[in-house]
Amino acid sequence: MDKNKLNQIVSNARRNQELREQSYRGQALKLYPWICGKCAREFTHTNLTELTVHHKNHNHDDNPSDGSNWELLCLYCHDNEHSRYEETRFVNSQTSKSNTSGATHNPFSDLKTLLNNKK
Repeated sequence: MDKNKLNQIVSNARRNQELREQSYRGQALKLYPWICGKCAREFTHTNLTELTVHHKNHNHDDNPSDGSNWELLCLYCHDNEHSRYEETRFVNSQTSKSNTSGATHNPFSDLKTLLNNKK
């Protein structure tokens, strides 16, 4: 693929993402007070870039105009929220993959008998 064409595709994708984010971000900033929903840190125009819009259901395409899928979080709380979500997804995927029972061999099953014989 032509490098210029690839650069154009990436540029368009980034621009579209920024437009999408600006629309729901702008709406969320009008709907909600500029306070982190987790740590209650307050924001002003000078540090507003550190306040993010979090999608509660983690679907970035689910943007109802009433804001019911959004909450404002500071960068740190937003990062923490996504880290916890990813950990939960990983644990759940590992659990669902291993529906087999645990190990059947117990190396200590006869330990009591062995210890009793030493007395």
